[in-house]
Amino acid sequence: MARVSEWAVKVLGLVKSGNAAAAIAQIKVAPSLKDLTALQAQLQLPAHQKRWPDVEHAVRDNLAMLSAPRLHRSP
Repeated sequence: MARVSEWAVKVLGLVKSGNAAAAIAQIKVAPSLKDLTALQAQLQLPAHQKRWPDVEHAVRDNLAMLSAPRLHRSP
């Protein structure tokens, strides 16, 4: 079983605490595609599903941006 990224757990904590704006800001500067995928997997769990549509939308948008070959962030 793969470990969940610490970044994803921290951002999910922001969301659960009611600070969705801060979570979306963190999603926009996600360290990697793997971290965003881990966060998306956490948001798809039955306990969290469809509770925060704006956060899920931000994750989907940023996954698409990071997945594009010419739109990557330099380290």
